Amino acid sequence: MNRILNFSAGPAVLPVEVLSKAGAEIVDYHGYGLSVMEMSHRSKAYSDIQDETEQLLRKLMNIPDNYHVLFLQGGASTQFAMIPLNLMNKNHTADYLITGSWASKAQEEGARYGDARIVASSKDKTYTYIPKTTKADYNPDADYVHICTNNTIYGTRISPDNLPDVGALDLVADMSSNILSEVYDVNKFALIYAGAQKNMGPAGVTIVIIRDDLLGNAMECTPTMLDYKIHADNGSLYNTPPCYNIYICKLVYEWLDKLGGVSAIEEINKVKAQKLYDYIDNSNFYHGTAEKEYRSLMNVPFICNNDELNAEFVKQATARGLQNLKGHRTVGGMRASIYNAMSMEGIDTLISFMQEFAKQNG
Repeated sequence: MNRILNFSAGPAVLPVEVLSKAGAEIVDYHGYGLSVMEMSHRSKAYSDIQDETEQLLRKLMNIPDNYHVLFLQGGASTQFAMIPLNLMNKNHTADYLITGSWASKAQEEGARYGDARIVASSKDKTYTYIPKTTKADYNPDADYVHICTNNTIYGTRISPDNLPDVGALDLVADMSSNILSEVYDVNKFALIYAGAQKNMGPAGVTIVIIRDDLLGNAMECTPTMLDYKIHADNGSLYNTPPCYNIYICKLVYEWLDKLGGVSAIEEINKVKAQKLYDYIDNSNFYHGTAEKEYRSLMNVPFICNNDELNAEFVKQATARGLQNLKGHRTVGGMRASIYNAMSMEGIDTLISFMQEFAKQNG
């Protein structure tokens, strides 16, 4: 098997075990004589797949019974509008914590439907840290508070132990790039959403976990397809869902469950990330760009001393099969996205190359 090491921020690496199983089942799924891609979304065969997918996710995240799990389309970016349309319906105001580009885009979209107030922002230092806030910083009349738990571009995270204290306000979280990577208490959130293409499956399906009491309050102007209650009432089958993508999510959830669940992969992720950060910090050649206190477990941006070295690093790494390491243009340098499916061997191989490159160019 000739596979590269894929450090892409997304669509991202998937477990080989999942890809192999999908390949074995792609022509004839479980003796039905057709692929999941060909199944009617109204068939029992597909209904069973979606039900199993939901139950696996509920198990992995310990989702309480008073939350709906929705399988939607349009990516996390569509949620930037769906959230205010459905939740900004009491006082028409919401608070946003700006910790990166996606949080900023969410706030800009929210401002189309009400007062989307910026509580705090780390833009002043290119989003290299998470602003510290207190309960007093949040508007007690806010319909919700929006955060992004992991900032893919800038390599920072809001860990489960450092969620902002918002008191009794509803907390909404974009978990697109770190869902299922560490244990979060779902009860602390009113709504969680995540595009699948970083840690759960292929691009094309978006997971929404929403507390039941938030359903049925959409603004009158809300399009039918952007009303959470429509999707909840129809079991995410109001229109044809991304059936095959949901099936791949099921395989990923099975893989993760077999590993021991989210708590097990969290320990692995912490070891992987710490190993890479320790090398960077002690190398005297590479420099991490995110402040240490806020470093992500999933996305590790780092730089050399100049742009020429950065470009040469990416060029040589790509030739060696360590691909998609080029950093985002707003940060520069390199970024290693080390999601759940990135193996420890992949981290070791990357560090070995980094050592070799530093020796040649130091």
